[in-house]
Amino acid sequence: MWRPTVTGIPAPTAATIFGTWTWSPVVDTLVVAAAAGYLFLTWRAARRRLRWPLLRTVCWLAALMLVIVAVDSALATYSHALFSVHMVVHLLLIMVIPALLVWAQPIRLLHDASGAATAIDRFRASRVFRILVSARFTVPLYSAVLLLTHLTGFQQAMSTHMWIHDSELALYLVTGYLLLLPLAGDELNVEPERPHGLRFVVLAICVGPDTLVGVTLMMSSTVLAPAYAGSRDWGPSALADQNLAGIIMWLGGDGLMMLIMITVAGQWIRVADRDTGLGPWLDGIRHRALLGTTTIDADVDHEQAALDAYNARLALLNGRPPRTRPSAPGHSVPRTAVAPRPEIEPTATPPRSDDSPDREEPQ
Repeated sequence: MWRPTVTGIPAPTAATIFGTWTWSPVVDTLVVAAAAGYLFLTWRAARRRLRWPLLRTVCWLAALMLVIVAVDSALATYSHALFSVHMVVHLLLIMVIPALLVWAQPIRLLHDASGAATAIDRFRASRVFRILVSARFTVPLYSAVLLLTHLTGFQQAMSTHMWIHDSELALYLVTGYLLLLPLAGDELNVEPERPHGLRFVVLAICVGPDTLVGVTLMMSSTVLAPAYAGSRDWGPSALADQNLAGIIMWLGGDGLMMLIMITVAGQWIRVADRDTGLGPWLDGIRHRALLGTTTIDADVDHEQAALDAYNARLALLNGRPPRTRPSAPGHSVPRTAVAPRPEIEPTATPPRSDDSPDREEPQ
């Protein structure tokens, strides 16, 4: 990604703010390709008489425009001179743009209009995808990215090495998208979908790292990245700029997360009539434990079906092929092979005679 030299950045004026633009060949090419591909798929969806809401297309184009603003505008230029401006870019990349991408639902569009539905469903059901969008992975990743890139010497290294700067921007975008993909909207991801109550709790947990980073930078008396102030001879001191960055992270980060939580709450209210809470999600976990999949071909609540499914699971773990037992016409339930019980021939009992020696005569 090409950037002008970070030394000698002029003081911001109306002319420099609105007239400073740079060219990032790789990012700009990807943005144009993403816009063209999305619009082409919406055209294919229309030809197939599939209704695609205009709001989703608006969200997609808005996200791409914000990517251009983050990497090509004066915001990108002054993010090399002011920690506070760099924090604004961070919030755009880790919260605003990912949320818009999720609301645009590109995976669903690709699934419905590209003809690759089978491949997409297979990937969504894969273990890799489930791990990538699991809160057990995304929440620690989100927390680690925020803490390690703000409260260590990373900002100083990023300010002096452009490849670290570019990698950081990509890391923020990917981290935010993976976190919000199963939480912020109705985009196709894993099945069953996360209950809205659980989504709300996960988002509330993510407010913690935002607050910790923001308050720490706001209250700190040690300059973590002096390279910002070293690239200019105007504006606030390095410490004042760092404290302002903390305020932006605290208020801006928490505020944006609250807006996403309000959006999730609105979705929760809209589906309240058909939402069954944690039931389907917990059932999906139970089905994976018993059958190794969320596709339910048998009622695991039925006693015999549950036993057969459990035995089949054990047989597969032990490397033995399960045997199927038909439970209904055209349907079979996995069942482990059981050794046949040997038949015992009844033994003939000899008749007892009246003069048997052990028979007592009545007195």
